[in-house]
Amino acid sequence: MEQERSMPVSLLSPRSPSSQPYLSVSVTDPVKLGNGVQAYISYRVITKTNFPEYQGPEKIVIRRYSDFVWLHDRLFEKYKGIFIPSIPEKNAVEKFRFSAEFIEMRRQALDIFVNQIASHHELQKSEDLRTFLQVEEETMERLRSHDSGIFKKKPADLMQMFKSKVSDIVLGKEKPVEESNPEYEKLKHYIFELENHLTEAQKHAFRLVKRHRELGQALADFGKAAKLLGACEEKAVGKGFSELGAKSEMLSIKLQKEAHELLLNFEEPLKDYVRAVQSIKATIAERANAFRQQCELAETTKLKEINLDRLVLMRSDKAAEAEVEYKELKAASEEATKRFETIVVLMNQEIIRFQEQKTLDMGLAFHEFAKGQAHLANGVADAWRSLLPKLEALSVS
Repeated sequence: MEQERSMPVSLLSPRSPSSQPYLSVSVTDPVKLGNGVQAYISYRVITKTNFPEYQGPEKIVIRRYSDFVWLHDRLFEKYKGIFIPSIPEKNAVEKFRFSAEFIEMRRQALDIFVNQIASHHELQKSEDLRTFLQVEEETMERLRSHDSGIFKKKPADLMQMFKSKVSDIVLGKEKPVEESNPEYEKLKHYIFELENHLTEAQKHAFRLVKRHRELGQALADFGKAAKLLGACEEKAVGKGFSELGAKSEMLSIKLQKEAHELLLNFEEPLKDYVRAVQSIKATIAERANAFRQQCELAETTKLKEINLDRLVLMRSDKAAEAEVEYKELKAASEEATKRFETIVVLMNQEIIRFQEQKTLDMGLAFHEFAKGQAHLANGVADAWRSLLPKLEALSVS
């Protein structure tokens, strides 16, 4: 049975008395369905809640990866300024896509994703979350197919748009319209730096996992060779080689287990935060877009106002029509300003929440890493130490 990756305290399923509101979600039992390019993994999603807007205290539905993507994209489209929890990327490489380890890592990442939404004070109220957790598979499929033509701009597309805008500005194709806010510039710099450092840390964590696995395999191979060598030797020498081989195989198992623990509790949490930072960058792109819209509408409204004043002074027949256009544009401009200001307020709240959670999560990940390495080092040292007297006896005999 695979070990469950530990989740931050704030994301764990509530253990509150039934009188307290709670929403607990579990993503379980991944099953491969279909063949070839049509193959996919389905999951049982179990919801337990006492929220009155839900159909009952427990609901079990079957979902696939694209359903989770649907939920993510709906929330991203509707909750501007909120950092939507990141979703694990899709692996297009066939030989890895259906490996037992990849399926389990994907399952745990999806479990964390949906529980982060369920524990968020705003996102947990989402109608789309209730839909995702309650409707039957046929309904979910229809909704997914319908929305594929509506929400065409995914967060990744928005990031590409953001990069294109930057390129246009650099090349002189477009005049930059950006916030002149030192604190916001500081935040953007922090996020981009954080992404670089997290990506680098995750890359080296991957190498550590690989090194543990390779060393474990090397010890296993050496252990077999030593035992075969012992089988062809006599008495004490043969016994010594056999014990050396057995100890090597035992340590191989320890290293393979530690590699899995390292993947689960160190590399994966780092990967989660790389994705989380990318989600924040998508929100930054949305904020930049909202700011540009606000500025463009404000400028256009001002021009319309000047034109309206001119027509009124001229007593033009077009004044009435221009006044209607001006009022409509002014209303749109005010709405754009309100939308931008809402994004700013929400982002300020979200970055505080993100930093607090990151401190807890990274502290836990690095603690688990250090504890695992210390335990492994002690186990390896004890194993070889226990073998030294026998090998020393052989060397002087």
